[in-house]
Amino acid sequence: MKLSSQEDGVWVAHSHPATFKTEVTRGGGARLVAGVPAGDASTFRRLAQSLEAPCMLLYVLHTPRGEGDPGRYQGPPLSMGELESFLDQHAAFLAGDARFDLWVHSPSENATLVWDRHNLIYAYGPTGRFVSTLEALGFHEGSAGVSFEHLHHYRQEFDSEAAAVLAAFAWSYSPLKPEDEQ
Repeated sequence: MKLSSQEDGVWVAHSHPATFKTEVTRGGGARLVAGVPAGDASTFRRLAQSLEAPCMLLYVLHTPRGEGDPGRYQGPPLSMGELESFLDQHAAFLAGDARFDLWVHSPSENATLVWDRHNLIYAYGPTGRFVSTLEALGFHEGSAGVSFEHLHHYRQEFDSEAAAVLAAFAWSYSPLKPEDEQ
């Protein structure tokens, strides 16, 4: 698990309930926020499958452990099969380590999914389709957020997997933006 919370003074693995809520963005649009129970990578994968390919992958490495420089790593356009293969191959790392945020964008739909270091997914674009996908996975409307004392995990056992992520594509690198920094 990439996130822990305190219960009775003891740090324990935190698992969000299977809930989502709709929020209004600063620009007046809508976004969906969903917790990822147990950091299950299949939730993000299923939402990504609802997007129209090709998709763009953005790996935002904000807390490296020696595998690369902090920054934004933009991948090449991916078919749905290539995206699914990447998500499947790195599922344990994506679910268990908080050193990054992962974005998937469908340019043709102007739709974006963000899986952040808090095990929250932010979905922009066809929110009705995203709600249907989440409901099919057993999610329901409710609170989704991180308003409690918590701890992120940057796990040594995932260092080689983190390096493999950076070797997966010919990424285009750019520095972190202020909002990316911890």
